[in-house]
Formats: sequence, C-alpha cells, structure tokens
Amino acid sequence: AAARFVNNERGVPSAKHALAGARDILAEQCARRADVKRVARELLEPQACFTARRKAEADLEEQYKTYWSFDAPMCRVRPYQYLAVQRGEAVGALAVGFHIPSSTCDDLVEQLAFGRQYGIIAGAGSAESKSGQGGPSGIMMRNVAEAAASPPAVAWEHEIRLAVADAFKRLLRPSLEREWRRRLKEQADDDAFDTYRRNIHAKLLTPPLRLHPDWGASVGCDQVPAVLGVDPAFKTGCKLALIAPTGQVLTTKVVYPHSVGWGDAIPSDRAAAAASELRELCLLLFDKSDLSSSSSSSSARGSAAEALRLVCSVGNGTASKETEAWLRGQISSLADDLGIGGRIGYCVVDEAGASVYSASPLAGRELPEMDVSMRGAVSIARRLLDPLAELVKIDPQSIGVGLYQHDVDQRRLASELRAAVADCVNAVGVDINTASPSLLAHVAGLSASLASAIVNHRTLNGAFRSRADVLKVHGVGPRAHHQAAGFLRIHGGLDPLDATPVHPESYGIARALQQRFGMQVEGLANIGDAAAAEFASEWGVGSQAFADIVSALQGAASDPRMTQPPQHIKVPGSSQGPRSSTGAVDAQEAGLTVEGLVPGMLLQGTVRNVVAFGAFVDVGVGHDALLHISQYPWAARGCADALHVNDRVEAYVQSSARSLPSGGSAGGGWGRAGGGRGGGRGRIV
Repeated sequence: AAARFVNNERGVPSAKHALAGARDILAEQCARRADVKRVARELLEPQACFTARRKAEADLEEQYKTYWSFDAPMCRVRPYQYLAVQRGEAVGALAVGFHIPSSTCDDLVEQLAFGRQYGIIAGAGSAESKSGQGGPSGIMMRNVAEAAASPPAVAWEHEIRLAVADAFKRLLRPSLEREWRRRLKEQADDDAFDTYRRNIHAKLLTPPLRLHPDWGASVGCDQVPAVLGVDPAFKTGCKLALIAPTGQVLTTKVVYPHSVGWGDAIPSDRAAAAASELRELCLLLFDKSDLSSSSSSSSARGSAAEALRLVCSVGNGTASKETEAWLRGQISSLADDLGIGGRIGYCVVDEAGASVYSASPLAGRELPEMDVSMRGAVSIARRLLDPLAELVKIDPQSIGVGLYQHDVDQRRLASELRAAVADCVNAVGVDINTASPSLLAHVAGLSASLASAIVNHRTLNGAFRSRADVLKVHGVGPRAHHQAAGFLRIHGGLDPLDATPVHPESYGIARALQQRFGMQVEGLANIGDAAAAEFASEWGVGSQAFADIVSALQGAASDPRMTQPPQHIKVPGSSQGPRSSTGAVDAQEAGLTVEGLVPGMLLQGTVRNVVAFGAFVDVGVGHDALLHISQYPWAARGCADALHVNDRVEAYVQSSARSLPSGGSAGGGWGRAGGGRGGGRGRIV
C-alpha cells in the first residue's frame, strides 16, 4: 500500500520514505489532539518525578550537594527546592528533568494507538470531520483506518505503534515537561513573592530611633541630637558620617583603626589619629568645658547631661566585629575622660544594599558632593534614625530578605516593594522631619519633585513644627497639602494632633471630643451609641470618619512599630556585658568567629530573614545561622507567624561550617532562618 505513494518528484523515492512520512503525519495529528494530551497528562502526571543530577566535573565547591541526586514527585516539590535546582541548572551545576516509569509510557502508547476512545484507529473515522474539509490529514487518517482493518493488520499495527511512540517521545512528553516546569516555576515564584512580601513588610516596620524606649523621643525631644554612622572596613578605613535628627549630613571623616595586613600590628600613630578623629566628632556635641564646669553650675550641667546623647550606628559587614571592639574601647575611654558615662551608645545595623545604594543615581542626586564610599556611612546612620525612610531607596534585590529574589521577575519584585511601602505609609504615616524624598514620593498628593522640595526646605530652614508649615514649601499648594496632610506626622511639634492620623480638617471635632470626653476620649464609653452618633451629626462627619477619629485619639490607631522589638543599642561599660541574663553570649561583642563556636553554646541573635524551611539569624560571627523549622520550639512549629524579621532570639549552636552545602536550602538546628551556615536550636526572647 505504501508503494502507491512513491513519487520522486514529490520527494518520496521509496516505500520506506512513504511510511516515514505517514508516521510523521500521524504523530503530528496525535500530538495536536487536545483529548490525547489530556489523557497523557492525567496518566503521566501522578507518576512523574522531578529529578536533578550533578553534571560531571561540576559544582566542585559542593554548593548544590543537596540536589546532586534529587528525586521528588511533582506534587511534593517545595517552592524553595525548585528555585534552588533552577539556580543550579542556570550555573551549569545540575541537570534537571522528569522521570516517568517506562511501563507507564508503554501503557500510554498502547492506549493512544489502539484504545477504543482515544486511539488513532478510534479517532480515524472522525478525522475528516476534525479537519474541517476532509483535507490530506483526514484522508491519511481514513486510509490508515481502512488499512488497519484489512490484512495484514500486524504490519500496520507496527507502523501505528511507531508513529504514536514518536509522537510521545518527540512531541507530547517535551510539551508536558515544559508545562510542568512552567507550573512549578509559577508556584515557586508566587511563594517567593509571598515570602518577600512578609519579610519586607516586617523589615520596613523596624522601629525608628524615635520610638526606642531608652534613646527615643519619649525620654526627651532633644535626647539624641545626632547619629554617627560607621561603615567598617580594613584597608580603605572606616567611614564616619555624623547626621542630624532630620537626616542632614553634618560632617564626615575617614579613620584607620585597623592594621592593613592580616595579623599586623596597628602603628601607634595611626591608632592615635583614629582615636583623635573620633573624639573630635564627639566633641561637636559634648563640650568638655561645659561638662567639667564647677559645682555652682551643677544644675545646668545636669540639664546638659540629661539632654545630650549620641548613638553610633555600625554596619554589620566586613570588619564589623573589629570595628565594634575598637569603638567600644574608644567610647569607654571618652566617657571616662568627659564624664559622660552611659550617654554614648552604639547599635549594629543591617547594611544590606548600602553599597548598591551608594553607587546608584539616586544617591548621586541626594549627596552629589560626597564620595561614593562615604555615602554608605550616611545610609547606615539613617537606617538607625528612620529605617522606613532609608530602605525604600534600596534595590529590591539587595535589601537582604526573601527567597531567591534574584531569580524572579524583577518588575514584579519592584512592584511588591512599592506595595509594601504603600501599606506601611498607610499604617504608620511618614515622619516628615526624617523622611527621605523617596519615601515622601509615596505619599498621596506628593510628586517626586515636591518630595525633594520638602527635604530641601527642611535642610535650609530646620525641622517642620506643624503640618501648616508644609504650605511654606515652594510648589505645595492647598490641594496637594489636603491630600498629603493626613499621612504626614510631626512628632514633638506645636500641635499634638499633628502626630496622629487625624486630618487637619477634622481637628475641630477632635478638640471638641477631647474637651468633652477627655484627652483620650475615655468618657465616650459612658454615653450610648445614639448620643455618639448625634455628636458626630452635629459636626457633620460620617460614622466611619467619626470612628477613625475616636480610634486615633484613644491610641488604638497608634504606630504598630511600637509593638515591635526596638533596635538593640549597647552601652559600653554597662553591667550586662556580652552576656544576657540567661547566659546567652553576644558573639560579636565577645569577639567570637565561626571557628570559635562550639556545640551547645548559647548565642544572642537577630532574625534577618524568614522562609518556609526556617529562619536566617544574625548571631554576630559574620555569617547568618540557620534555624531550621524542625528546631523551632514545639509551640511554634507549624506556625507561619512564629518568627518575624527583627525578632531577637537566643539559639544553641548545633554545628558550624563556613560552606553552604545546600545551595540555599540546607537544614540546620534551632534558629529563625533557612538556608544559612550551620544552625542550632533556641528560643524567642
């Protein structure tokens, strides 16, 4: 029968070529049928296993060792596992695919070839109708059906089986595998974005210095008149940047407190110069003559001691441990010399993304006259002063939270950051006296140019004292002010209502409520709902607006950052030292390294990132530790909200290692992070 189709002019020189062409047509027809693909999907997907294998002579550093021989049913592949394997495949370390039992594949081929419902023979009779006008494909399928129904059928069955096997191997299986990979990628990306969203929201809501219980505005508005940012480094020196409470840069310096070579002694003249430079910066705030005045001016001296403090913000990157040790010694010496014990503290902050920001066009516009290397110190100082205002400037990839954020859609990642910032602005408002132009631009009614104008006005004229002062900014008109005023906060200003979510247009009813029911409208609970509604009606406000005003005055709408753990400010010379009351060690303050950790050691740590399999904890040794979810306290296991970014924990060391054997998903001990180096078990503090 195949000989009838031999035609040299049409490129069919023999019956063998005719049969091959017929098999190709049958394979194409089989693979194109939606019902065939559905049957293949239903039969193969439950049996398919996602696999990863190490490529020959690849991954010599064993970064992806966990996935050298990885097999998991599709339904059990975790999002972080797929993302890790995908990264290993991208760098040429892993070969990725799907394994399907050969018996399952053979059963599918038989069903597609000779099955009553979906087989080619069953479908051949309707091929003409499926092809519309009964074209060549329909004729071929009909001829196949007729031939298969007549002797010798065995020969035709063999050809049909070959055609279907070719359709499966060359068309159906690759198509299904692409579909499965796409689905796994979408699920993994969605999970990665959920992880990023949770972590970035918690990180943006890190409490600012103003809310610190010991160093914030609650102690006194002028408690900390400046923050000293310290960007640690060895060879290039530590960059120091002194900034005002508004974020304005006052002065900068570079000091060299460390040796140039590993193990070398620090030259005495170099050490003395570094100490002198730091002392000079501190003396800008603490005038020695005033502090050492006679007893006749003891009241003034006491007032100065009460009002003036300095906090140093130290980055947690390279040379952080050595810089902290040097700074701690210098602060102790300075406090003894000037008699200002307990009035200078320091805080180690996460400097993730600071170097990226320093070299960005945004940093160039904000600090055009400043060297790129010095901008990092400014950013580190501002992260302690107002984390929300500073972190919005950082590239979404570089903020240091999330799961494989470099491997997902960057436009969607940036959109997630913008959405998180908008949520935070709606929740806590914007401190107009510390906010950056990048943060102010997220406020309704303020464009990027108006945000820059507000910051320039603040730099030239000092802090805003009331919301009405914003109208003095060039370009801010009544319309923009009306839209933005409710989101702008002024703490310690002329009107306490400026620090609340109450809009200026509602100040009248707010003051009336306070006069009638108390400053926190506590007396409102003594009247009925009808009387409250009547009061709202008198002032012409709706029930929801009235409820919002009452909530703000009662403090129910207070800043949610007040419930978060404050940033840990250390005071050299305090009785606590590097150990907590429970015996947990501050590894950075104690000078410990990864090599110095031993199993069973109890360490203090701060959660930096929370993922599905655990949490990354900064324990102060230069490498984040993994607190695997299996090592959570029993009460916290299985709880998605057990740990959050910025939580402080105490963790026991189980093991320590410099390498990351799992490609970002290694297991570990008790902690609050996943994919770190080493691990332990611990507790939330």
